[in-house]
Amino acid sequence: MDKLPLVLDLSGTFVFALSGALAGARRELDLFGVLVLSFAAGNSGGITRDLLIGAVPPGAVGDWRYLGVSLLAGIITFYCSPLIVRMSNPILIFDAAGLALFAVTGSSKALAHGLNPVMATALGMVTGIGGGMVRDVLLAEIPTVLRAELYAVAALAAAAIVVIGHMLQLPVAAVTAVALISCFLLRVMSIRRGWRLPVAKIKERDDPNTAKKSLNDTGRS
Repeated sequence: MDKLPLVLDLSGTFVFALSGALAGARRELDLFGVLVLSFAAGNSGGITRDLLIGAVPPGAVGDWRYLGVSLLAGIITFYCSPLIVRMSNPILIFDAAGLALFAVTGSSKALAHGLNPVMATALGMVTGIGGGMVRDVLLAEIPTVLRAELYAVAALAAAAIVVIGHMLQLPVAAVTAVALISCFLLRVMSIRRGWRLPVAKIKERDDPNTAKKSLNDTGRS
């Protein structure tokens, strides 16, 4: 049980690194680019978490195992990408798994450092979404958390389960399992069913930028 947080953290690093490396391979990056993306996706959330709670140097910097599992994921993906791509929605599945693992480890580590329940829940969410955000930014895409189905909400739910379980002094292993499964299933089901938060509906005639562009186009013609 003492090693459970480290195992979950390294597992989250690996699966997020897989999603980052696969996204880079799909963009036809070279080996170095794929490895950079795998490290960034696998460790950005954990580094953010550690810096915010004052755990310096961050685990990804002070422990060679984080770099090792990130590079391993990148190399596996680079040389086996055709096999991985044939899987159903591989990036989304890896991303959902990493989201669940990091949300749980983020909230658990925050509680261990004495943060209050609300901030521990928020930090769990930040840990979960950090790697995916950096991956998407490096690929010049709108981060998934800002456009996808129940991404941050799933991480928030997992973190909340961990915090509530801690407050009620429930068994750590059972709470961890429930949090991981809940986050993963919520994320995957939101992808399959298209569940998402409300999106602002702006009609073209109500958008001043669109109207201005139309006037400019008319003037040119």
